[in-house]
Amino acid sequence: MSEIAEDWMGRQLAEHIAVAEAGEELMPALRRIGAVLCSAFAAGHILYTFGNGGSAADAQHFTGEIIGHYSRDRRPLGAVTLSTDPTTLTCIANDYSYEEVFARQVRGLARPGDVVAAFTTSGMSPNIVLALEAARAAGATTVLFGGGDGGAAREHADHCLLSPSTSTPRIQEFHTFMLHVLSEIVDAWADGTPEDVIAP
Repeated sequence: MSEIAEDWMGRQLAEHIAVAEAGEELMPALRRIGAVLCSAFAAGHILYTFGNGGSAADAQHFTGEIIGHYSRDRRPLGAVTLSTDPTTLTCIANDYSYEEVFARQVRGLARPGDVVAAFTTSGMSPNIVLALEAARAAGATTVLFGGGDGGAAREHADHCLLSPSTSTPRIQEFHTFMLHVLSEIVDAWADGTPEDVIAP
């Protein structure tokens, strides 16, 4: 491997480590949001997730951990990703606009007590902002997985999990860490051992 490639990889790793270290300040927020999710699931509510591109993959990842399981065998919980149905997405995009692809689904599905979680690196995508706004109007609790200052989406988020970075790869890497932490909190709650992970 060339010295240039090694230097580039070293910088990438250093940036990743710096974001992880700075992200320690988000641990209290993760505990709070974990408790919000557990309360919602206890009452029979649903988690809805969505995002664009790589953030859509993160949203789908989170849903898989919740409706399946993360690390403990437990009952399935209600979770739906709004970016995984191409028929619905293309119908809304074609008949209305791409800006409405998530908001229209939220209006049709989300109810008071549900949790609606958006994944975005910029916080500026109109379809993300409109969907969070629609979720609040529906009485759902809104969670933003973002980066930097959260962008315009932050205005419509009840809870923010902002990766301490403005670099798309670093933001998405820390999103994965955070969704894994939340998945473990939910698993422990559903397994009957929440004290394992929720205690301050």
